Amino acid sequence: MSKHDDSKTKDSGNKDSRHDRLGADTSSAGGRRPHVLFVCQSNGGKSQIAAALLRWRAGERVEVTSAGTRPADGLDERARRSVEAIGASFDGEEPRKLTKQMLRQADRVVVLGSNAVVEPVSDMTAPIERWVLDEPSERGIQGSDRMDLVRDEIDAHVAQLLAEVDGKH
Repeated sequence: MSKHDDSKTKDSGNKDSRHDRLGADTSSAGGRRPHVLFVCQSNGGKSQIAAALLRWRAGERVEVTSAGTRPADGLDERARRSVEAIGASFDGEEPRKLTKQMLRQADRVVVLGSNAVVEPVSDMTAPIERWVLDEPSERGIQGSDRMDLVRDEIDAHVAQLLAEVDGKH
């Protein structure tokens, strides 16, 4: 069963208009696209899936980046195939290390899973939230079946996030 933890794992304590842009009031963006940063430990699977799905759903309305706290050497090919099966893409992406600058530039930071630890940094205004995801392998589900279940759960979270960004509660 999926858990979406809307509470912040850590809060920079700063609530300015950047945070509001990712809630109901996107009109305050002043023409600037809201920026969502997805983070997981390896940046080879789950955060890449979330980023690909948000790009696919939102088009140019949202700036999307992803990073890992300990990036892998490459992308998870099962994750790539799973997102491609529904029309999204990892094209042009590769695992990258999370930086303080990425955290400062984001309007919203989403940590996927429970392995990555992300602490707020100075001058960061984005809230940090964690999506606790089901792990199908704990129930013996492996391979592409596992990856498709992970993708579908992440996609449900992404759809909810986009509705919030678009102000369509």
